[in-house]
Amino acid sequence: MLTLLQISNSSGINLPSWIKEGLALLVIGIVLGFFIYMVLLSALKSFFRRSSNEIGILTVNILQTPLLILFVITAIKVLIYSLGFLENVPFIERLLTAGIVAVITYLIDRLFTQVIAYSLSKYAEKTEADWDDVLIPLIKNTLPILIYLVGSFLFLQSLGIDLSGLWVAFGGMTFVLGFALRDILSNFFSGLVLLVDTPFQFGDVVALQDGTIAVIKSIGIRLTTLYLIDSHCDLLVPNAALESQKLVNFSRPNSSYYYTIIVPIRSDSDPNQAIKIIEEVILSHPDTLGELDKKLVAIENFYRITDQLLDSEDNLLSKKDAGRQRLIAEEKVKVKLQEIKKAIDELVNKIKFMEMEGLDSAEVRAIQGYYLDVVRMVGLETVSEKQKGQRSLYLQESQNMDEDALISLLRNWYRNWQDDPDLIDADDQVLESEWERKIYFLIKRMNKLLQQIVNANQGWSETKLDDYIEELWKWIEDRFQTYSLWQSPKIWMQDMSMGGGLGTIDMAVKFFVDNVKLEQCQRGNRIRSEVHGEIVRRLRQAYFYR
Repeated sequence: MLTLLQISNSSGINLPSWIKEGLALLVIGIVLGFFIYMVLLSALKSFFRRSSNEIGILTVNILQTPLLILFVITAIKVLIYSLGFLENVPFIERLLTAGIVAVITYLIDRLFTQVIAYSLSKYAEKTEADWDDVLIPLIKNTLPILIYLVGSFLFLQSLGIDLSGLWVAFGGMTFVLGFALRDILSNFFSGLVLLVDTPFQFGDVVALQDGTIAVIKSIGIRLTTLYLIDSHCDLLVPNAALESQKLVNFSRPNSSYYYTIIVPIRSDSDPNQAIKIIEEVILSHPDTLGELDKKLVAIENFYRITDQLLDSEDNLLSKKDAGRQRLIAEEKVKVKLQEIKKAIDELVNKIKFMEMEGLDSAEVRAIQGYYLDVVRMVGLETVSEKQKGQRSLYLQESQNMDEDALISLLRNWYRNWQDDPDLIDADDQVLESEWERKIYFLIKRMNKLLQQIVNANQGWSETKLDDYIEELWKWIEDRFQTYSLWQSPKIWMQDMSMGGGLGTIDMAVKFFVDNVKLEQCQRGNRIRSEVHGEIVRRLRQAYFYR
């Protein structure tokens, strides 16, 4: 363009001034557009790639084309305005403005759905709250509709269309629409209630009022999607109907589930001996809960016909061998938790003694040293870095973590669990995701406690350190201690009937299975069937079964 201007001047061609101004503006626009599109965005993309910033790269990729279109439309509008065309043809200005509104609306939608919603989803994975896991997908479904709705009104307004009549008509239709869409609105607000109450999260196994077992898949604007385990299909339930139902959540407070079976035995049998046989069968199964010491002894009596059919040359673990390895790994976790509990109790007692007269700097440093002993038992190390001119400490996984550190033992435990021959491929990811999430929050909570200890004498928290540490242990106990004494198998006489000679004693047998989410949520049914079958087999051998 500059060449054209030079040629016109050198050849004596006198172009009108408005053409020269237009050409000059066009040249400036092309240069700026090239700089923004080719230089600035490329530099940003290169920078984000070097820093491994996934969000930044995604943002630049989304901005490229819309920004180019936006720049072209704006440049055309400025060029035409400078040439005075808009005064004669005002519709062109409105059309260009509407185009800018359309591009901006599209850009906002893409930024929200691809960048902001993605970032929120990543954030939800790093929080322990359940509400954000459900709320964020709902926002992703509803906010784009609102963005395009507002954008459409602004687009029409930019074209010069008078919307006052439309607003009046819309206001008049509000009552009619509210009445006609009352069910949809009811489902929408019921969905919001479900978000506030958070009775479940995605992936939870629930039982509906009719006894149907399902997995929560998603909550939409109007419908909640459930996956029916037995029939292998999706069930779409209106939010209002689901909100009014009584649900049994098998995944709360944890994924262990309590099963009950009734076993009839002969009335002339020794009930105590029958109870002993039944308890041994339950404890011998690798996938039931019970006292670990007893299970490690009882598992040697575990019997399953498929284990006998394994070829030794295939190098496949039998159910018994895989179960034994997992129980040994779990026992090591249990021992380490007991060591940590002892260290935390000692730390709490020391803090209570120190804080009676207030904590000075030396005592805070001493407490910090005691706490770091616990930190090393978990498998973490301190890292010091300078932030805003001050040196700060934070915790991270130890680069040379001991094999007997808690984090190392936890990973060894769930990896042994992944060797279970009954698991399907998807269960590996389920277990890894569940336990790595717990480990992540463990590190996060221990980091928070470290900061509270370091800054103890800078505020009122010096009298709360013992409470903070006890809260941390309670959290660890709830997340990593999979068995409690009350979860031991329970067997008792439920009923007795006489008739036709020998009578019958009905024995109620109750036991926990380890994780109902595994094996496409069929793990509990399989375990119950295997335990029931083995109880019947063993009682028949003893001539107890009726």
